[in-house]
Amino acid sequence: MYEYVSGTLAEVAPAYAVVEAGGVGYFVNISLHTYSQIEKEREIKLFLHHIVREDAEMLYGFSSKEERDLFRLLISVSGVGGNTARMIQSTYTPSELRNIIATGNASLLKNVKGLGLKTAQKIIVDLSGKMLDLPSHDAAANALAASQQPEAYDEALAALMMLGFAKAASEKVLQKIFKADASLGVEDVIRNALKQL
Repeated sequence: MYEYVSGTLAEVAPAYAVVEAGGVGYFVNISLHTYSQIEKEREIKLFLHHIVREDAEMLYGFSSKEERDLFRLLISVSGVGGNTARMIQSTYTPSELRNIIATGNASLLKNVKGLGLKTAQKIIVDLSGKMLDLPSHDAAANALAASQQPEAYDEALAALMMLGFAKAASEKVLQKIFKADASLGVEDVIRNALKQL
């Protein structure tokens, strides 16, 4: 229903922010990660997720679309509500959370306050495949990889996508390959990528 709210940061605490926009103050639940991104700002933009329950309506706000995408994936898991998802995102940054789920590290995930091992394992099982389909918002890393070897990178990415691999997963693997050896030709890059995908 709501995409984002943009306005003056009227009040902020580690768990919430009040954003004044158009004369209205919006109370938005936030994670510690978002808090660290906005605490010193005056004008902010938060990407929103609106939850309606029988007893309440709540807005959750995020400093980036990537963090909101992760939140939406987390609450899609049975037994994980908005506050649990926010607690997970307050404990780990989006990139740390992606790595935990990608590596299946349930014992690290259960370190989140109020999260048991069973729920942590369920999150990993339910989301391990979905993480790769998330769009990559790490523009700096993508730009760096592309600038290091633009032709080979673009050709390899196009080839992998034609073979049916997800763009985000392919980009991640290609960045790793180019970081290790930026002088590889397209064929070698694709061959290496296929071994890792």
